[in-house]
Amino acid sequence: MSRPLVRPAEPADFAGVARLTVAAYETDGQLKGENGYAAVLADVAGRAADGEILVATDPATGELLGSVTFVRPGSRYAELCGPGEAEFRMLAVDPAAQGRGVGAVLVEACVARATELGCTALTICVRDGHAEAAHRLYRRRGFVRVPEQDWSPLPTVNLLALRLPLP
Repeated sequence: MSRPLVRPAEPADFAGVARLTVAAYETDGQLKGENGYAAVLADVAGRAADGEILVATDPATGELLGSVTFVRPGSRYAELCGPGEAEFRMLAVDPAAQGRGVGAVLVEACVARATELGCTALTICVRDGHAEAAHRLYRRRGFVRVPEQDWSPLPTVNLLALRLPLP
């Protein structure tokens, strides 16, 4: 497979993005015992109203391979980013496309977007004990833990804060 293409999502993509995002989180075990998070993940139109949805597609077939939500401080989905920073949320790769560099391409698109906007840093929360491949990807890209910003939206969910300083 050649390198996935990243572009802004269009409304026609939203149903596919919802499916692949929920499937990716389910495959990783992140929806066990969750109350309502699958519905939040599936609300792509809601996310698009408060941020930018980017999709990775197969350049040959146009098939959706993954997606990510890019947000700025003060928006409904921002959890960590402060003034002058950006954040990405809900990065998901279709389980059938995992291991093919899709996640890395989406992270790079977020880094490029944050740099284009003049942001000083890019942040993300990752669930402790899940998504080990994602944790490795973020470490390789230079994201560092910010333990003082770790938090728990539910008693059984611990989110680790990561930050990438930008030039």
